[in-house]
Amino acid sequence: MSSANQLACYQSCPAVNNLESYIRWVHRIPMLSADEERELTERFFKTQDLSVAGNLVMAHLRYVVKVARGYKGYGLSQEDLIQEGNMGLMKAVKHFKPGMGTRLVTFAMSWINAAMYEFVIRNWRIVKIATTKAQRKLFFNLRKLSRVILQKEPYISSRELVKKIAKKLDVKQEEVSTMMMRMQSIDLSISTTIDNEAECSGASIPEDRLINKEIDPSILLEQQDWSTVHTTNLYKALAKLDARSRDIVKKRWLAGDEKKTTLQVLADQYGISAERVRQLEKYALSKLRDVMMDSGHPV
Repeated sequence: MSSANQLACYQSCPAVNNLESYIRWVHRIPMLSADEERELTERFFKTQDLSVAGNLVMAHLRYVVKVARGYKGYGLSQEDLIQEGNMGLMKAVKHFKPGMGTRLVTFAMSWINAAMYEFVIRNWRIVKIATTKAQRKLFFNLRKLSRVILQKEPYISSRELVKKIAKKLDVKQEEVSTMMMRMQSIDLSISTTIDNEAECSGASIPEDRLINKEIDPSILLEQQDWSTVHTTNLYKALAKLDARSRDIVKKRWLAGDEKKTTLQVLADQYGISAERVRQLEKYALSKLRDVMMDSGHPV
């Protein structure tokens, strides 16, 4: 499809008055080939022509709808979620550059999900008590963690279940109990609403289809926390090494491949043989691994 025709499609957006007609409309918008996308991306990068950006946005609106369906179980308006996702898509188009080596849809997914995730955090009523990172982790992990524990211990008492969840997610037991009560109050509506797509595909309830693992907010939050803790423990472990060993590890393993210092350069720096540097490096890494394993975060 030529860019002129794509622009015509963009300008002919109907005044849709319900979600179903909007979804039908976005799925009628032709997708861009790799060459068409590249041509539009290069033109927008050079000219900053908003009509060109509009072409790129329009061709990807269907993906926003698809992602929004994954957040249906949080009880928020699909229209609002799609609107937020569209804003994320626009930001992705603005930051997408020619020669990035990936298609726009791949690049945009993180922006779309980030926009919807922030919308959930800002607006869902349960999150009013989720003011800390630990509480947000509780919000996004409570159902999943409950199922895991109950599968292993089907006869566990409610009190013990709350205690285990609180310990696992580092929150107070009272917060777990409060969150459970609030979440249970909307379980009926979540568990009984079935859309047309679910009926066709055989999916039972929205709760079963909250979101896939690649874009699950709970997974993203868990990864962020893990990265922070892992980095903190790594530098605590480094502090236990002597200055020379610490310097060798940093220059050999923490500087990046392009800046990685050779054994010979370090040998010349410390007035020892390259083989001795290799031995010191091996010992230091072994010690680091032991310290990290003791902290529960292996390197």
